[in-house]
Amino acid sequence: MKAIDFSEFGDADVLTLVDAPDPVPRATDLLVKVYAAGVNRADLLLRTGHYGRPDFGDSHLVGLEIAGEVVATGADVVGFKVGDRVMGITGGGAYAELARIDFRMAMPVPDGLDYVHAAAIPEVFVTAHEALINLGRLQASDSVLIHAAAGGVGSAAVQLARATGARIFATTEAEKAERVRALGADVVIDYKNEDFAEVIEKATDGAGVNVIVDFVGAPYFARNIQSLGYGGRLVQVGLLAGGKGATIDLERVLYRHLQILGTVMKSREQPVKHGMVARFRDFWLGHFAGGHLVPVIDSVFPLSGAADAHRRMETNDSVGKIILKTD
Repeated sequence: MKAIDFSEFGDADVLTLVDAPDPVPRATDLLVKVYAAGVNRADLLLRTGHYGRPDFGDSHLVGLEIAGEVVATGADVVGFKVGDRVMGITGGGAYAELARIDFRMAMPVPDGLDYVHAAAIPEVFVTAHEALINLGRLQASDSVLIHAAAGGVGSAAVQLARATGARIFATTEAEKAERVRALGADVVIDYKNEDFAEVIEKATDGAGVNVIVDFVGAPYFARNIQSLGYGGRLVQVGLLAGGKGATIDLERVLYRHLQILGTVMKSREQPVKHGMVARFRDFWLGHFAGGHLVPVIDSVFPLSGAADAHRRMETNDSVGKIILKTD
């Protein structure tokens, strides 16, 4: 099969199209003919040596997110059969014509969705649900601040918050504001020219928001704490700007009864990941078939153009997901 691999850490040019052996499904695996694969920030971190190893642990090939057709099933697989259209999260190996996936990390492709749009769902929407609903406990009466709202997880989180009925504050760049507003944000904050803590202070008359979902890290931490109301929950999903040097007002945490929670899917134990996928599937999967939730696509590249797809993500100009499509 054709696949994307790299032999040394480096810039996007190290990604090359190679001939690779077909993956061998284990007892709990589906073997999937991949029609589309999602590009994730973790792929860039892997490629540049951030994790200190050249693979995600389950395959020496790049990629964590697929959509395609089941071509074989392991002996212990339940609920899937050959010919099913599936999407899901792998332990690596998504940038390929064939991939294996634990059946408990797979979901049916919703009716009416093509493979490109299906590949834009699993990683970002599962992460968004975990942050907003499972950990953040967002309710219809709540208000929420979603940072990096034009990104993959951010755009998914805005849609889930809208579907929940919450009031949504969202940060992004001015040129992406209309796209974020169209997803359902009530107040869009230009993070380059506005202080989000000041905007929230004024808009909520000092009450603050109930939930914050943050991907940025240390530079936002103190202002996130400042922006939370009584009983508020800060869910830290990423550290795009680093995690060192953050300061914290412990008195505010104490007297406002605040909670600070962190979540990362990739490093969790497999049963925990199964639970994340199941919670999202049971809660939201039916909303895609009716068009109530829509995966946001920024751009589509051929599998052989994986380097260009990585360069696109590195510009930080994208809105929604970047997808690789096989021939």
